[in-house]
Amino acid sequence: MELRPQQRDWNETNPYDFSDLRALFLNCTLKPSPQRSHTEGLLDVARAIMETNGVAVEVLRPVDHALAFGVYKDMTEHGWDVDAWPEIYEKVKAADILVLGSPIWLGEKSSVCSLVIERLYATSGDLNTHGQYAYYGKVGGCIVTGNEDGIKHCSMGILYALQHLGYTIPPQADAGWIGEAGPGASYGDLVDGERVGVSNDFTQRNTTFLAWNLMHLARMLKDAGGIPAHGNQRSLWEAGCRFDHPNPEHR
Repeated sequence: MELRPQQRDWNETNPYDFSDLRALFLNCTLKPSPQRSHTEGLLDVARAIMETNGVAVEVLRPVDHALAFGVYKDMTEHGWDVDAWPEIYEKVKAADILVLGSPIWLGEKSSVCSLVIERLYATSGDLNTHGQYAYYGKVGGCIVTGNEDGIKHCSMGILYALQHLGYTIPPQADAGWIGEAGPGASYGDLVDGERVGVSNDFTQRNTTFLAWNLMHLARMLKDAGGIPAHGNQRSLWEAGCRFDHPNPEHR
């Protein structure tokens, strides 16, 4: 992935150390590998920025894996023969940064993206070492591509879901590209000798800001030891603590 001069300049003048951060990109394309994914083309911009700055990045296509439908951690315990989510969840837990990529279909995020969010929900009740929900202290963002309107609509739903599950969302945590409405070239397609969307300043700027803001916030949270653990610990709430809220039943 060849970055633009401004993107390269910011990488070269970066004074921050992100080398202990891990990022997981879940590309919720409907296309199994090795088919070309337009969404992955834009994800690769954010990936290149992060990797150049020392972040360990893994890109995974959920469609390549046998993900069961459902909202339990392991659906083989609920009637399914196979379920790859427990293995993917280990990668989610290890990542400081999670980016969901999705194409737009009928104005909505892909069915694969909806499935991934449901499976994230299935494991959101796990607790970290502070007794908080499992995704506290991690940051999330999204990248959306397509040939129809809906980048902001899809981003709204994806980012709401991530923050509801416990992820922290930085400023400008979404980016995307849509071409001319209807059938036609998608992001990265070669038309008249030029890659469609690659030179679009708005898209490249937002994708660059997304990558840097995710890294900055992940750095801040990691250095701070995560979200402060007061007033948000499920383990203590279930034990009867009410974090300065009067509770006559708790002695």
